[in-house]
Amino acid sequence: MINKLSSEIHRNAVEKGFYAEQRNLGEMLCLIHSEVSEALEADRNDRYAPSDVGPILELDDAHFKTAFEDNVKNTFEDELADILIRVMDLAGYKQVDLEKHIVAKMRYNAQRIAKHGKKY
Repeated sequence: MINKLSSEIHRNAVEKGFYAEQRNLGEMLCLIHSEVSEALEADRNDRYAPSDVGPILELDDAHFKTAFEDNVKNTFEDELADILIRVMDLAGYKQVDLEKHIVAKMRYNAQRIAKHGKKY
């Protein structure tokens, strides 16, 4: 599922022109970081989406766009989605099997000590 989403996200980014020129890995990583900062700002400004966006997803395209902009855009949840979209786009670009790497890392982390032996 994750790899399928990564491929779809990357394909969309290519179609929207984000790969018309050679991409810079450092820039791509910084853009992920910028989304993390935007999530922090959304939280600091108490901007959260409704707990159930299901009804918004069921709207036709014309009404969806307006409802999304009015209720979800620039919220904490929206920025978390942006983080994952940028990470998954990068994984698609670099042809990383993100699904297997997540499973492997989760298995590794499950075997680590509390807080991985650190203060926080």
